[in-house]
Amino acid sequence: MKPLRTLELDGSEPLSATAVKAVTDLCDRAEDPHGHGVTSVHVTGAPHGDWTGGLDVTLVTKWERALRRLERLPAATLAVARGDCGGTALDAFLAADLRVAAPDTRLLVPRDATATWPGMAGYRLVQLAGAARVRGAVLFGRPIEAAEALALGVVDELADDPAAAATAAADLADGLSGKEIAIRRQLLFDAATTSFEDALGAHLAACDRALRQGADEEVAAS
Repeated sequence: MKPLRTLELDGSEPLSATAVKAVTDLCDRAEDPHGHGVTSVHVTGAPHGDWTGGLDVTLVTKWERALRRLERLPAATLAVARGDCGGTALDAFLAADLRVAAPDTRLLVPRDATATWPGMAGYRLVQLAGAARVRGAVLFGRPIEAAEALALGVVDELADDPAAAATAAADLADGLSGKEIAIRRQLLFDAATTSFEDALGAHLAACDRALRQGADEEVAAS
């Protein structure tokens, strides 16, 4: 198995420029043309109290852009969750390709006295599980327990030792091209909103790319 690039995020800590930089630095390492391996994020913790007190929309925008970059990396990404996960922990967890959780994990959309936080975690939950099945979590902050998250497809695997399970899950990407994974991921994203006719061209282009690469490898081997 290829080595893992790992970042740990504590969702109990308020969103900060430090968190943005940590995700950005992780993406820099993953995009290094000389680097190899799977990008891993270990998350735990959820906000409490007046956690939005020091935030502004500029910082939130930078955070969402960093997450989008993580979500579109030319590398396989996996996330490992333990305990209550909200805020930055939930955001990063939902942005990964593979998601492993301990049985005590609870996914929490943060809320304050007036409403839940309207960040992109709600969007990703709906994309993964459907609006009806996560309505309570997105509108009211109802915790999503680990077993429910697995049934919804938000979590791929529950494990008493999630770190070991994540290492095993990373074997799925062993030997695969990070750039090719990124192309397949984008085709996957687009499939939910694109008609067959509009999607066909992108899929045929990807097939042509794969065939050309296979032909080049045969020539190189001869």
